[in-house]
Amino acid sequence: MKNIPRLFATALAPLATAFTLLFTAFANPALAAEPPLKLGVGLFQPDREKNDATYRPLANYLSAKLNRPVELRTVDSWEGLAKSLANGETDLALMGPWGYVLANHQAGAQVISTILYDGKPEYFAIMITHPNSGINSPADLKGRTFAFGDKGSTSGYLIPLHYLMTQGITPEGYFSKVVHTSHQAIETQVTQGVLDAGADYNRNRNAMIEQGLIKPELSKIIWTSAPLPNDAFAVSKTLSGDAALIKQLQSALNGVGEALKTQPNLLPAHYTGFVSRDNAFYKPIRDAGLATGKLQVK
Repeated sequence: MKNIPRLFATALAPLATAFTLLFTAFANPALAAEPPLKLGVGLFQPDREKNDATYRPLANYLSAKLNRPVELRTVDSWEGLAKSLANGETDLALMGPWGYVLANHQAGAQVISTILYDGKPEYFAIMITHPNSGINSPADLKGRTFAFGDKGSTSGYLIPLHYLMTQGITPEGYFSKVVHTSHQAIETQVTQGVLDAGADYNRNRNAMIEQGLIKPELSKIIWTSAPLPNDAFAVSKTLSGDAALIKQLQSALNGVGEALKTQPNLLPAHYTGFVSRDNAFYKPIRDAGLATGKLQVK
């Protein structure tokens, strides 16, 4: 009988511990389960399946660093990705510069980091043609077929459009045919001779060559832009007000470069990490949007 109190104490100990943990979770909401964050990424790879496989390691890395689920969502177009961040379908996004500027302008999305390519936060828009086309510069494109990327693309649409406008060229009146398609399709169709020329960016062309998707001897660059700010890692307007989360995210992203040493699949080849940047870094893209009339002053 003397052992009965001890037995009761032993039996009730797990319940007491569970109650304490439950009370602590309620007292400290930070320890309670957080809702998933939805990470949107553009279609950087030739298809959705490959794109998901490429960027899922980054989503998993962020989930571990933030101690909450991060769900990956591939969005088929750059314009669609900007809209998804604006309407709440995604909370975070790795997106092209023009898509970011649109999301910022339309819905207050905020950039917190810029991706690095071979250690640099910049890349280039290009125009390409087949070496046998007889085209050596944009001045030779009159009456030829030309492909832009989708209208949310920086290098595939906004920047080459801006350049053409500075040369007094209106695409619809200058080219015999204008189409809008993906970056991968532009490179493929130009090397096949289906299209005379098109707009792309150096990172995509390099990746397609390295993956054996196109042959370098079938693709000639006829124009290169000035350096452009690289892809933005942005958050929705709602999340941008959460200073603690933004600090966590920036810390996690700034650690990607070091993490790549032991987890090389965190990012595609040549992507070497992130660096903290703010809205001012994307002013050249905003200026091009205003100059082309694709962005309206509020």
